[in-house]
Amino acid sequence: MNWLEVGNLQDIPQMGSRLVETPQGNIALFRTSDDQVFAIADRCPHKGGPLSQGIVHGHVVTCPLHSWKIDLSSGEAVAPDVGCVNRYAIRQGEGGKLELGLAE
Repeated sequence: MNWLEVGNLQDIPQMGSRLVETPQGNIALFRTSDDQVFAIADRCPHKGGPLSQGIVHGHVVTCPLHSWKIDLSSGEAVAPDVGCVNRYAIRQGEGGKLELGLAE
């Protein structure tokens, strides 16, 4: 796995997101109210909406297009919807530095 430095925890607002462009496509980083960070593909499984523009509540993001709810920890759509998005490894180092794990 290749680790790509993508900024610091403070670069992402609580209950907000940040978009990272990678060779594997756009990846949305989300920071929850308890400062956990999740990384998922920035494309809703329903109609391809930009999840990075969605509303974060708890550990879920709601797609801005059709209100699909995606669980940030699993990438799965919350019932009754069915679908999932790719998840990516993210780790936090000293001083809040964030690194995104991408397949080689």
